Amino acid sequence: MKEDFIPYGRHQIAEEDIQSVVNTLKSSYITQGNAVPKFEENIAKKVHAKYSICVNSATSALHLACLALEVQQGDIVWTSPISFVASSNCALYCGAQIDFVDINPLTGLVNIDILESKLEEASKNNKLPKVFIPVHLAGASCDMEKISALSKKYGFSIIEDASHAIGGNYKDKPVGSCSYSSITVFSFHPVKIITTGEGGAATTNDPKLAENLKMLRSHGITKEESKFLKQKLGSWYYEQQSLGFNYRMNDIQASLGLSQLKRLDCIVNERNKQLDFYKKIFSELPITFLDIPPFVYSSVHLAIIRLDDKLTHKYHEIFEGMINLGIGVQLHYYPIYKNPFYKKFNFRYEDFPGAEDYASRSMSIPLFPGLSNEQQLRVKVAFEKVLG
Repeated sequence: MKEDFIPYGRHQIAEEDIQSVVNTLKSSYITQGNAVPKFEENIAKKVHAKYSICVNSATSALHLACLALEVQQGDIVWTSPISFVASSNCALYCGAQIDFVDINPLTGLVNIDILESKLEEASKNNKLPKVFIPVHLAGASCDMEKISALSKKYGFSIIEDASHAIGGNYKDKPVGSCSYSSITVFSFHPVKIITTGEGGAATTNDPKLAENLKMLRSHGITKEESKFLKQKLGSWYYEQQSLGFNYRMNDIQASLGLSQLKRLDCIVNERNKQLDFYKKIFSELPITFLDIPPFVYSSVHLAIIRLDDKLTHKYHEIFEGMINLGIGVQLHYYPIYKNPFYKKFNFRYEDFPGAEDYASRSMSIPLFPGLSNEQQLRVKVAFEKVLG
């Protein structure tokens, strides 16, 4: 890759992040010490949730969230087709069926009208979902109040896939507060808002769900005597009470996350300013940016453009042209149901016109902490060159 190549996303590591990790490496514990519980406490405080459970990836968090809500064979889980495959795979891990709710291609977020119609039809056919997983694409929250109202009417639980959205707000409440959901999931992958290298977290206000998530991330084991099902046999004693997994986060990762979390508001503010600058300099070009709903303060994980109708036939030419000019672009995301693995489920592309339209014209352009206005202007100039 060329030295002057501008990627679509990039992590930012500050000197204080390095020192935080070094301090942990010099301490008595680098795996299960004090850093993970402290990071969990700080996340919960930041997003106004009662509990936070850190794990080794957002994929693991989604899996555990489904397990904690007792998703199993015979259940149905719905999510967005425009997301990373983990948003639907997590249901398949549990043996459940998966289905998708189409999006509004102008926002990339679930279309509430379609969700309501689909629920009404599913109710008639006795095929309602046990869980719905709305995806906060690019850092903008879905309309959670309306989704929550539908969950009460039709009796399903909600897992917010907020992998892109830590630091964002919905109706003046932090994303992750679980005001309208059972569980919210965050990602700390290197290109996300803040990073722990790899890692994720689940937040909840339900003490039982929190306890289940904690046990499931560590083999289904408890060391708390008050929770033992058999008599304690010695100070070494612990019990495996369910079939869990080794999904733990370690203290090295958590120490990086603790340091990054302190800068979260500044990072999100910088991302919003970068998006505003893009909108200004791209204003006369034949593209639009994804709409952000008026009740949302986005964390702006991604800057996603939509090509005008007259350019969609040149999508691949524009995409490859940008890369050849040293500008990283990406499609977030290719509809999940179009992946080869999902072919066996026989989804009909025509059932998701919003997702099809979105995928035919959308691409992410560079946006990350430290991206300069000069680099953003390079992105604009490259786009103009590609268009001729």
